Amino acid sequence: MRRRARKGGGRQVELTVESLGARGDGIAFHEGRPVFVPLSAAGDRMRVRLEAERGGGFRGEPLELLEEGKGRADPPCPHFGTCGGCQLQHLDAASYRAWKESLIPEALQRQGVQAGVMRPAIYIPPATRRRAALAFRRQKDRVHLGFHQRQSSAVVDLSTCLLLTPELFALLEPLRQLLQRSMTSHPLGDAVLLHAENGFDLLLLTPEPPDLAAREAFVQFAAEQNVVRMSWAADQKVAPEPLFEREPPRLTFGEVPVTPPPGGFVQPSEEGEAALVAAVLDALPEEPKRIADLFAGCGSFTFPLSARAPVTAVEGDAAALASLWAAARRSGLAGPVLVEQRDLVRQPLRPEELAAVDVVLFDPPRQGAREQAREIADSDVLRVVAVSCSPGSFARDARLLIEGGYRLDWVQPVDQFPWAAHLELVACFSR
Repeated sequence: MRRRARKGGGRQVELTVESLGARGDGIAFHEGRPVFVPLSAAGDRMRVRLEAERGGGFRGEPLELLEEGKGRADPPCPHFGTCGGCQLQHLDAASYRAWKESLIPEALQRQGVQAGVMRPAIYIPPATRRRAALAFRRQKDRVHLGFHQRQSSAVVDLSTCLLLTPELFALLEPLRQLLQRSMTSHPLGDAVLLHAENGFDLLLLTPEPPDLAAREAFVQFAAEQNVVRMSWAADQKVAPEPLFEREPPRLTFGEVPVTPPPGGFVQPSEEGEAALVAAVLDALPEEPKRIADLFAGCGSFTFPLSARAPVTAVEGDAAALASLWAAARRSGLAGPVLVEQRDLVRQPLRPEELAAVDVVLFDPPRQGAREQAREIADSDVLRVVAVSCSPGSFARDARLLIEGGYRLDWVQPVDQFPWAAHLELVACFSR
């Protein structure tokens, strides 16, 4: 059978990396077309293989580093380069920070928006990630557990990880042994882990449910490893089936204890969440009357905001909203906190529905909130607070707000994904 030719022809070329792009890959040029080279630094001269087309050019697979650029450092993790969990450990601290701090101004500039006041970036240290989605694959007699390899579905069997909390990393080897013993008929799956305040929460994702023997092994594992809840689902599109719950996993938002849904989204680190919440509260006017918290999740901003003013929390995910509402009722906040289930991407709140609030906070997924930003721009809301995990989609939404008459007062970058191409932010807009 004849092999299909690569888009880049598999040609090997020598290139000099000129800069880093928004995804953290080096950008070089070949015959006038960009070549995106992972694991490279500005000034690197490299031999690469041209592969799949990307962004009007090619993805370049690095083959040999011929001459180092000035911004390189020795990666601190032995898995770096293979593991897809980190992309930028090869940069020294100054180069890494300079690149991270350029992402938001450059994204705004591409949208024709003046950056306004850029506050000093907050850098969350390694070993703080409390939530991780890992994959496992059975390889002969051993289960490999870790992040996916770079550009591959294969799994890096983690012997160390500089990202996870020490307690969460310490859970990996017992979990690996558990999967190896009890999931013999499951060659692959995923594990979503949360290091909650009172123990670990674990969601297993496998094509078939665990059998009775596996479930019995899980109970013993939970008692030994302080796993307070364990659930199973075929994938994250269906409601998980509870396997056991010794007690509800607990996170505290503001002063309110919340039980997040199995596998549900929460901020990846406690320290990063605290930085984002502090910036959000700083963006509020002196005496807000009512706040709309859009894309509210299970309440990480809702409950700190509720100490300042009544809040209407709007969220499309039923499980997350149920967790938020249950926490509000338990804490006596039903009334000061109202909830509404609504898909804000397809059905954004209209200006007339925003007439009762003077502050809107929106924290959308990575694709941003284009339609909701348009509706806010047509409203009379006086203060808008944007939280984003994507400088690109944030800049687009910021342009829509500014075209509607808002000014961008300031932006607070928060880097809670060390050595990754992700950057979070809080921005304050006002009329």
